[in-house]
Amino acid sequence: MNYLSDQSFARRPRAAVRRRQARSLLVGMLLSGALLAEDQRQLVILPPAAQEVLRQEMLENLLVLNEIMTLMAADKLKEAGDLAEQKLGVSAQGKHRSKPFAARPGPHMPPAMHALGLDGHRAASEFARAAQAGERERAATLLPGLTGACVACHFSYRTR
Repeated sequence: MNYLSDQSFARRPRAAVRRRQARSLLVGMLLSGALLAEDQRQLVILPPAAQEVLRQEMLENLLVLNEIMTLMAADKLKEAGDLAEQKLGVSAQGKHRSKPFAARPGPHMPPAMHALGLDGHRAASEFARAAQAGERERAATLLPGLTGACVACHFSYRTR
């Protein structure tokens, strides 16, 4: 069989190119629509000092989460649990009490947003107890809970 004389074969490359172009166009349209869509998250107005404290805390939490996952991967469960409790767990609550009222994020948050933060602290403590006890499977199962409240809050609220 001579592929050069087979017209169906000659059309295939052009059809494949057209399909790729159509997919690229569709993806581009979807992305541009998503980028142009209005942000549906609730805007939370915080005093500037509280907004900055919250922003710094969220950045620190990202570093802590990364360190916890690194420790878990290295099979250092107790250390991961200790870090989770100290920096993210119930033990970490109230660390802004000594700051001026305008620099404390919690009192300025809507109740549902504040509740998500409390849920995150409780999830971190639950993970910490399992990790500190050396319960690797349970700790691994609870690990996504460390970010679940973060995701829910960032998906629902914004500060700018």
